[in-house]
Amino acid sequence: MAGCLFCDIVSGAVDAAVVTEDAHTVAFLDHRPVFKGHVLLVTRPHVETLPDLPAELRDPFLAAGQRLAAALPRALGAQGTFVAMNNVVSQSVPHLHMHVVPRTKGDGLRGFFWPRTRYAAGEAAEYADRIRAALV
Repeated sequence: MAGCLFCDIVSGAVDAAVVTEDAHTVAFLDHRPVFKGHVLLVTRPHVETLPDLPAELRDPFLAAGQRLAAALPRALGAQGTFVAMNNVVSQSVPHLHMHVVPRTKGDGLRGFFWPRTRYAAGEAAEYADRIRAALV
């Protein structure tokens, strides 16, 4: 879809630290992560919200999210993950995306206040490599 940042990432027109992709989904690091290793999972075709998700994409989308939720603790030494989706309200890009955020007890995340951080130069590639390796 013209003008959609996530469609541009899926097509390769905008660079992102992609951690995994398949015929239905693409997962990449959030450029302003809650915690380093925060991944966004999107559908390849433009779908705006979860209620809009076609039935044939439900299983591939959820399966990819499940793989990421299992991989982040292995890749990053986290104790678990936080998985979330917004629909319209607080959805900064109107393209369905699942947040998969690495979590560690005492990490300071409380409720729905999401403090953001940034990667140092070259650091996003290192995190993407670590997550990619854990997906195998």
